[in-house]
Amino acid sequence: MSTRIAPGAGLLCLILASGAAAAAVHDLTGASVSTLSADLASHRVTSQQLVAAYEARIRRLNPKIHAVIALNPRAMAEARASDARRAAGHALGPLDGLPVLVKDNIDIAGLPTTAGSLALLNNVRRRDATVIRNLRRAGVVILGRANLSEWANFRSNHSVSGWSAVGGLTRNPYMLDRTACGSSSGPAAAVAAGMAAAAIGTETDGSISCPASMDGVVGLKPTVGLVSRTGIVPISRTQDTAGPIARTVRGAAMLLTAMAGTDPQDPATADANAHRANYAAALNPRALEGVRLGVARFLLKNFTPKTLAVFDRALAQLKARGAILVNVDDYHMAPIVKNENLVLLTEFKADLNAYLAGSAPAVKVRTLRELIAFDNTHPREMTWFGQGLFIQAERTKGLTDPAYLEARATNLRLAGADGIDRLLKEHRVEALISPAQNPAAVIDLVNGDAGIGAGDSSLPAIAGYPYITVPMGEVQGLPVGLSFIGPKWSEARLLGFAYAYEHAARALPPPTFAPNVQHWRAAEAASAHRG
Repeated sequence: MSTRIAPGAGLLCLILASGAAAAAVHDLTGASVSTLSADLASHRVTSQQLVAAYEARIRRLNPKIHAVIALNPRAMAEARASDARRAAGHALGPLDGLPVLVKDNIDIAGLPTTAGSLALLNNVRRRDATVIRNLRRAGVVILGRANLSEWANFRSNHSVSGWSAVGGLTRNPYMLDRTACGSSSGPAAAVAAGMAAAAIGTETDGSISCPASMDGVVGLKPTVGLVSRTGIVPISRTQDTAGPIARTVRGAAMLLTAMAGTDPQDPATADANAHRANYAAALNPRALEGVRLGVARFLLKNFTPKTLAVFDRALAQLKARGAILVNVDDYHMAPIVKNENLVLLTEFKADLNAYLAGSAPAVKVRTLRELIAFDNTHPREMTWFGQGLFIQAERTKGLTDPAYLEARATNLRLAGADGIDRLLKEHRVEALISPAQNPAAVIDLVNGDAGIGAGDSSLPAIAGYPYITVPMGEVQGLPVGLSFIGPKWSEARLLGFAYAYEHAARALPPPTFAPNVQHWRAAEAASAHRG
């Protein structure tokens, strides 16, 4: 069983001996995948030391933000095996020994997969999800379980992002009264807080991009079908995918290289091997030179003036890096947003029932109907919001319903061929760019996510196309992200654009866990006075 997190003392940094005399200080707050990979390769640090330091940091900081549900009790043994491989000269690759957190809707053999719900507390699977098996082949150490919006934020239209009955409420490490967004709330908040250099999240529509933007980290939503969904608690076979969340673009690229690949159990991945690549190998800080980018003006009405001011600075930085910016304003989102609900509700019922049917015997809930009944008799599940989406999904008519089939086909066309593909072709641009989200809203346990407006996720999510969100700045101490949206299988190009932009953008300061914006402002004023 997993080790539950309790408050405790931890280390701000890890002091490591290098040879007989020298010492190196590894500040876990800003440690990146590539930095730790280099340190592991040069024997400046061992995987066991990293696991111990991250576990200590999690125990110290997690009571503030509730980003981690549980530690993996086998993490140290996995780290020990990695260190032995490396000592023998048989490291499995650049990720061997890297501790990574995993969202709690992805199966890890021997650990409960709860999706944040009390109904799945005993859902201990015998096999890893395919994406976890792929990461293990690369030597990744599974550090623990990250919190999430319960059921990946698909239980109620009035939900509170980052809350689950199992993990509690994930808070934004930049300001503790602000949302971490979701549903990959825990992975993004944990990476931002230095609890891991990287984490694995999932997205159906915005669940990687939104928390990446609001927590100031990098998040990549791949093409649907590049990364297997086998062993992941489902919402939608049309839109679901796992993706990496990391401190830097290079870190996300390194993780994606290990995650991607064809899985016979997931028909959507049939072409994955033909498109997967070493995504980190081709990263180039000059990748934006001469590249035409479409500024998605049709999305900008969703954003506040302060967000748009940061976006304007990002546009100037892109131009300074050689990008050619083209305004794109000839698209209307309303039709696809209208159809999406029926697609997700119908697929959720069918695919969740199939997942639950394969659960361990100790799991007593085997269908969506039984899950609804479980929630009705467990008040803790219904503490802050109900299960309206569950009830709507239960009423759907199945995957042969003509209305569902028409909505799905229409959306794939409107978002894909007549959407992203058309816009890129007609405007002769290689990607669309937009702010990802506004700054994080104040957590509202009464009204739910009313303060979280629409971002830029729905178009690529519905098309099943990739996009990457990278920090572009802050608004009064709160991060905001920039997204690059591309056609199917364009992960390598998008990572290159984001990497080049990352080199131009000013790095975000680390989170300070300020209670609210007033405390943040007071601290900023005091710092300026001292300066």
